Amino acid sequence: MLSSAALLGVFGVSLAMVLTPGPNMLYLVSRSISQGRRAGLISLAGVALGFLVFLTATNLGLSVIFVVVPWLYVVVKIAGAGYLGWLAFKTLRASGTPVFTPAEGTDSPRRLFAMGFLTNLLNPKIAVMYLSLIPQFERPAAGHLVVQGFVLGGIQIFVALTGNCIILLAAGSISQALHSRPVWMRAQRYLMGTALGAIALKLATDHARPAIA
Repeated sequence: MLSSAALLGVFGVSLAMVLTPGPNMLYLVSRSISQGRRAGLISLAGVALGFLVFLTATNLGLSVIFVVVPWLYVVVKIAGAGYLGWLAFKTLRASGTPVFTPAEGTDSPRRLFAMGFLTNLLNPKIAVMYLSLIPQFERPAAGHLVVQGFVLGGIQIFVALTGNCIILLAAGSISQALHSRPVWMRAQRYLMGTALGAIALKLATDHARPAIA
């Protein structure tokens, strides 16, 4: 059985991570502000699926491929940076257009879900996080390591989804006030677009390589 120290350790690290702005948070906030809470929640469901894919791959040992095949990690990283750059371009280009309304200028639920999934999936650091974080709290004496991995990973996913849900709901409330103020909406889009672009650049120029802790 996992110790309380291991559970609290993963909880604490996961909480610190969710409070640090990243691609997932910025994408979810941008959807929630531009299209409302429902759009943000649908996007969050896509992000959740991305977490599950990475967690499953990690526990099955597939993510070790990033370690033994470094160029694949680089390819995924560049693809993720390119995707975030595309989102930044779309956000900044929309700054000169009318404010989104519930009836038009919105993405479909399927597209929102897919974009949330891709935003998470094209961030190879999530897989590396599972490779480096989860093993720190696993103990052979506590039971099957795969089971421990899913339990600890489940805690990380719960914290990440709960934290992002609170943030996007708050952003949705803010959007209701901003929709009647086009100047503020344009400012928000410039801010979000610039932030997404900065993260894309950071991801593309990051020279770190995955390693098993």
